[in-house]
Amino acid sequence: MKYRKKPVVIEAIQFKDDADTIQMISEFLDSGICVDYSEPQKPVIKIATLEGVMVANVGDYIIKGVKGEFYPCKPDIFKKTYEKVDID
Repeated sequence: MKYRKKPVVIEAIQFKDDADTIQMISEFLDSGICVDYSEPQKPVIKIATLEGVMVANVGDYIIKGVKGEFYPCKPDIFKKTYEKVDID
């Protein structure tokens, strides 16, 4: 059997390693976040998801799902799955 993903509008922010984006992500997740710089060239954010803690790397999108859950998504998958919408 084949299935088509239902059209749904989601909110997402791309993780960039700069103060403004990190502040926006913190507000988006509605919780203080801590960027892990244990590998200075590969900062990550750990996100509590429905499946457990997942890691977002710089460039990954952080998505708010239909039930208010959050999870990271690789940029190539994000671009194949979502398109930008303008909602007034």
